[in-house]
Amino acid sequence: MKIVLIGYMGSGKTSIGKQLSSVLGIPFKDMDAEIEKNEGLSISRIFSEKGEIYFRKTENEVLKKILSQPEGYVLSTGGGTPCYSDSMAFITDREDVVSVYLKTPLDILTARLFLEKENRPLLAHLKTEEELNEFIRKHLFERAFYYNQASVIIDNGVESIDETVEKIILKLF
Repeated sequence: MKIVLIGYMGSGKTSIGKQLSSVLGIPFKDMDAEIEKNEGLSISRIFSEKGEIYFRKTENEVLKKILSQPEGYVLSTGGGTPCYSDSMAFITDREDVVSVYLKTPLDILTARLFLEKENRPLLAHLKTEEELNEFIRKHLFERAFYYNQASVIIDNGVESIDETVEKIILKLF
């Protein structure tokens, strides 16, 4: 089984994905790490040197390469991965893939991301929590169409990583 975690940045896809893969005894893959390995550059350098369009094109290619691998794993995607090109269709059309949307409340995303916005190329320019909240609100509105196509939707926010992993397992099995 291939489990693809989608959701906005800061929703916990990487932390939850690592724990889920450990519990299920299958490998964990991280889109950002795979893109960095593929490009030989950090995500922020790809954005600053080559731009977002180049990044999204590369992200789509790496996603298709990963999903074409035969073995099972848990894949943590980037927040925008399902929203560009044909990525979400490619995820949902595959019979061996289950997509899980980690649906995290706006206020929790804002609080988490404000603390680490300097490390996030799309957020670094935002100065206040209010600006960040408005930015996230707009993105969530634009991306909801894609996120809500997931096979499984998990409300995620105040629960611990272990509790969220348990909710996912109960929905999948």
